[in-house]
Amino acid sequence: MPRDSRYDPLFEPIQLGPVTAPNRFYQVPHCSGMGYQRPQMMAAMRGVKAEGGWGVVCTEYCSIHASSDDSPYQSASLRDADDISNLRLMTDAVHAEGALAGVELWYGGFTTPNLYSREVSMDVASLANESTQGVPVQSQAMTLDDIQAFRQMHRDAAKRALDAGFDIVYVYGNHGYLLHNFLNPYFNQRDDEYGGVAENRVRLLREVIEDVSEIVSGRAAVAVRYSIPPQFDIDPQGLIECFGYLAELPDLWDITVNDYHLEMGSSRFIKEAANQEAIAGLRALTGKPIVSVGRFTSPDTMLSQIVSGTQDMIGAARPSIADPFLPRKIEQGRLEDIRECIGCNVCYAHNSLGVPIRCTQNPTMGEEWRRGWHPERTEARHADQSVLVVGSGPAGLEAACALGQRGYRVILAEAEQELGGRINRESRLPGLAEYARVRDWRLGQLQRMVNVDIYPDNRLDVDAIAELACEHVIIATGASWRSDGVGRWRNSAFAGCDSDQVIGVEQILRGKLPEGRVVIYDDDHYYLGSAIALLASASGCQVALVSPSDSLAEWSHNTEEHRPVMRALIEAGVEFVTAKGLVGFDLGKVQLECVYSGQSSQLAADQLIPISSRVADDALWIALDQHRSELLQHGLVSLQRIGDCRAPGIIAAAVYAGHKAARELGSRQSEVKRDRVLT
Repeated sequence: MPRDSRYDPLFEPIQLGPVTAPNRFYQVPHCSGMGYQRPQMMAAMRGVKAEGGWGVVCTEYCSIHASSDDSPYQSASLRDADDISNLRLMTDAVHAEGALAGVELWYGGFTTPNLYSREVSMDVASLANESTQGVPVQSQAMTLDDIQAFRQMHRDAAKRALDAGFDIVYVYGNHGYLLHNFLNPYFNQRDDEYGGVAENRVRLLREVIEDVSEIVSGRAAVAVRYSIPPQFDIDPQGLIECFGYLAELPDLWDITVNDYHLEMGSSRFIKEAANQEAIAGLRALTGKPIVSVGRFTSPDTMLSQIVSGTQDMIGAARPSIADPFLPRKIEQGRLEDIRECIGCNVCYAHNSLGVPIRCTQNPTMGEEWRRGWHPERTEARHADQSVLVVGSGPAGLEAACALGQRGYRVILAEAEQELGGRINRESRLPGLAEYARVRDWRLGQLQRMVNVDIYPDNRLDVDAIAELACEHVIIATGASWRSDGVGRWRNSAFAGCDSDQVIGVEQILRGKLPEGRVVIYDDDHYYLGSAIALLASASGCQVALVSPSDSLAEWSHNTEEHRPVMRALIEAGVEFVTAKGLVGFDLGKVQLECVYSGQSSQLAADQLIPISSRVADDALWIALDQHRSELLQHGLVSLQRIGDCRAPGIIAAAVYAGHKAARELGSRQSEVKRDRVLT
């Protein structure tokens, strides 16, 4: 199907200095958790995006010197000949699909602890390290000789970038790294020609842009990543004034806002194109092309940015992860096939953990090279056989979808009337509405598959499954939240867990609203505790949120949600209690124990909502497993359980489990290749 002509502006080529991008889709530099240690993985992942129609595909931040070492996080690297060979894998993969390849030269400054290299970071001043590890070291205040050495680092790296085949070379001027800190008067209190007034503070960034431009002249475009205030007319750092001294220097501006919690905000708090009003304010200040991100998922929103002139290219990180083929689907008129990012930031979380990124919506992300998975293609069915999938949560929906794509005859049975499992319940909580896209995209795909039959409101037992006589049976019946407090902190039920005033998570998720004074005990540490706390507060309850951890919603640090979560809880008037474990509940009192001292304390509560761990709903699988020999005699070939039914986890893990089961049906397990650094 040809594309709707309305979207033609998205497919117009654009000149970027000496190179031409084939369209307006631009995968901005984003972390991958692959970097220099996993060059094949990184190259394959970026190459798939180019195949999917992204006209420009960039690296993640790319270290140009050993004193810019962000270990244990995996950055790319461009320091020597081996790095050139590694990165050539990526540029070759991107060029093979007709796209441009960009590299983001990076020097972290006081944010990098250099745990691996053991080098000393340089910065505008001697600043206390601000890495997440909180290493008690400081950066070296740069002398004028250091500044000249820093400029030479960029010149040398730019030469290596050309040798590696890059078409766009970045100068990195934001996100609190060294060049940004020179712009910021809060950090830059120098009294030489690089400090003081804006013209001086911008001097080093201008010199580096000029240096890189001289090296790559005529062979590659120069892009500058730069941040501006979220409110264009409130500029305490003088970033807009500094921009005026640079406005026409590079070939492309990659503009963000200088609040990472807004730029990288999860969908719980930040919606699509939330920062574009600020970006629009910059348009009149430069004649050079602008690219910016906005977690764009809607083709119409993308089009509006181009037509209005707000930006010249559609920047994307997370949407390109959720659907590497997003541009191709718009071009082919397949809008209904776009896998929209849900803004959960699971991709970012795993980079934060020092491992390759993954995606809730796209289970193939990170497996393009290691397992050979492609986001749009799967191996055809191995035989003319049928598959029964029991359960339509994220694992069951993904399994049925991928099996249908492979060409199997699929029966999807769901005990409830509504398909979606945990997605239905969790997406109704405050801020989590976009999580429903996990369900909706898969249902949309399944409804167009003539080889898939869907049966809601059908609770199957062993006899019913035997009667269906499918060769393969996949059980994806999910899991249920415990209400006895068994979890990380304790391995036995708390006293009083059977009280009528103990409200289980499952009751809340199915619509029961708490009342009065409510204590929520969160030993899960992710989004559920804060979401239920906000629900209870909005219902008029007096809420206390208790955790045995030192901080609330601790795992949300990884997804860059912790700060907005805390802000929302504070604004809702939620009381915080940390480092306290749940011991008991009796007569309107929640009994707590300090996790360090063992000291007892109490909280008054009319109701208690414990959130700890889940129990797999695996009774059907156990019953089938007990009758496996009989079922085999009646034609059963394989029986397996997947997702939360096997091991409760996050939604992304359930989707991955469903996809893996479908990929591997009828074949040996996917080979997991081990990446290596080229020499």
